[in-house]
Amino acid sequence: MKNPLPPLNAQDLWALDRIGQIAVSPDGQQVCCSVTRGSLAENKSTACLWLLPTGEGSPRQLTYCGDKDGQPAWSPGGESIAFLARREQQGEKDATPQLYLISPDGGEAERKTSFALGIESFKWLADGRRIVFTAWVWPELKGSAAQGRRHKAEADRKQTGYATSEAYYRYFDHNIPMGRVLHLLLLDLASGKITDLFEGQNLELPRDAEGNLVYDPSPDSRSIAFVHDRAATPLMGNRLSLSSIDIASRRVTHLVDSADWDLGAPRWRPDGLALAATAAQVGKRHTALNQLALVELDGSWQALGESRDQHVEAPLRWAADASAVYFNAQSRGRCHLWRHELAACSLSMAAEGGWMQSFGLGDGLIVYASDSASHPVQLHVIRSGQAPQRLDRFNDALLAQRDLGELREVSLTGALGDAVQMWLTLPAGFNPRKKYPLLQVIHGGPFAAAGDSFSYRWNPHVLASRGHVVAQVNYHGSSGFGYAFRDSIMGRQGELELQDIEAGSDWLLAQRWADPRKLSATGGSYGGFLVAWMNGHLPTPGRYRSYVCHAGVFDRVATFSADSYPERPKDLGALYWEASAKVLGQSPASAAAQMNTPTLVIHGAQDFRVPDCNGLAYYNTLKARGIEARLLWFPDENHWILKPSNSQLWYREFLNWVEAHQASPRGQRGHNH
Repeated sequence: MKNPLPPLNAQDLWALDRIGQIAVSPDGQQVCCSVTRGSLAENKSTACLWLLPTGEGSPRQLTYCGDKDGQPAWSPGGESIAFLARREQQGEKDATPQLYLISPDGGEAERKTSFALGIESFKWLADGRRIVFTAWVWPELKGSAAQGRRHKAEADRKQTGYATSEAYYRYFDHNIPMGRVLHLLLLDLASGKITDLFEGQNLELPRDAEGNLVYDPSPDSRSIAFVHDRAATPLMGNRLSLSSIDIASRRVTHLVDSADWDLGAPRWRPDGLALAATAAQVGKRHTALNQLALVELDGSWQALGESRDQHVEAPLRWAADASAVYFNAQSRGRCHLWRHELAACSLSMAAEGGWMQSFGLGDGLIVYASDSASHPVQLHVIRSGQAPQRLDRFNDALLAQRDLGELREVSLTGALGDAVQMWLTLPAGFNPRKKYPLLQVIHGGPFAAAGDSFSYRWNPHVLASRGHVVAQVNYHGSSGFGYAFRDSIMGRQGELELQDIEAGSDWLLAQRWADPRKLSATGGSYGGFLVAWMNGHLPTPGRYRSYVCHAGVFDRVATFSADSYPERPKDLGALYWEASAKVLGQSPASAAAQMNTPTLVIHGAQDFRVPDCNGLAYYNTLKARGIEARLLWFPDENHWILKPSNSQLWYREFLNWVEAHQASPRGQRGHNH
């Protein structure tokens, strides 16, 4: 009898090539993508660029010398590819990311900038002679030389204190560069001259804009559309306006500035006479879904999806003849590529997920990068009227040596009598005549979804590798199930979600293959909040053998230290100093006296989205109450665990904890050892 293949393990995740951003050549003949490879031995990842033909030919690696080569973009004529990197060239080592050009035929990449402040993102202008990019600058200074001198002085200063009077001063895992704002700058490739387009104006790009989706150069290379916060005090969650700036005169035209609408992802129509954008009616409700919008140059505009229960995701891309706009959107635990026909105002699926990660359009074709539960991201091309054709084979050899369990979709009746989706990942070699331990894995967000997707941080196959059936419930609040479902948890967080998760556990425990003595629950971010909530609010205490709480909210008041503090009161329906009972009623800490289940608490010190005071307070509370608990704290990780060696430790602690508590007798739970 043939030996069974082993399941996917945590080490395998760092042996897989990870396809990132893609760029299709103007003639549609090639696609350039970044590919990241991890090294457990060196405890780091490196990224290089690859070229893959969309027709005949073999993939080939394009760059070798960089550490993090990324954001590839073809020149309008297709003769070169621009990308960002930190490299050493002619004895000069980049301290910050710089712009490089390389020929698609190969050869050495050429550094095109030595801009001290570094480049965050960029786009080509259609003339092929200039590039617009973003950088964090001191707004009171004039000229690149002055910026460079200030940057050197700041780099040389001995003090480490961060002083600010800003209300929006940190994001995710880093402070906003002290005293700086994000500007649009123009690079002339021939002369190397850099011009700050926002210099001397009270303008800045959104402070969470880490990519190039918030701006777009016009087809005639004369202006740039961008979204920005026009409020006197920039804040996370403020609605954004859409404007354009004339490159020659620096004159700014405000196209859409409405107190009721949040604009995003501008994209010029090929004729340059209008823009597509996303628009959410946040004046009506802060949970409003993005709609597709069409904006004319005179400022008149319309939302095109008022009746559609769908959230339009960036980026937007026009068909070459401007008859349609393409975008990604989720639908019931999957993310597809959609085509919106403007004349008929009709929507059709252009490419089916799995989970669509990115896409590009070429001459009569679509290239997309998508994953699914059965594989990491792969590249495909679709030509008109033809089936998708696979372009890469990066991970086939490794995956051929692993047994990935089956993915199943289940429908439950959850809170409010609504249908609720639950995904099951079965362990390798699943036999329905045997008994299996059960593991609830609760997704974060809450405006996210568990889906037909391959994850590196919470990979369901690795979590099932010790024989568990892994269940993922798309509870009320999850994305991709319509507006009412998304909005239903506002002001009562924890209530409906718990009912949905419990319905999932009821379903699991009713299966003949389920071991009712071995049920555990785990979650990260909002899922971490939910397992902490479950620990004090379960109608049947002792149902779960253990919990794992990763980066979860424990104390709603203390979590006002988060970067997202302006947005959380909208979700809770109250400010804690005005309605403390309502806020505390949605805080797991308020039910600490009822907690009794052993918990592994995991947190990173660089987590500004859910600051680690939450995890430490939760762990300390459990210890003080005599409840068995274990803490895994990372001084050098953020909301996610990204370093290869730390990822291995995370999976090991996670699985060891769950397995140990499913093996121990029930009478040993609830006490420190």
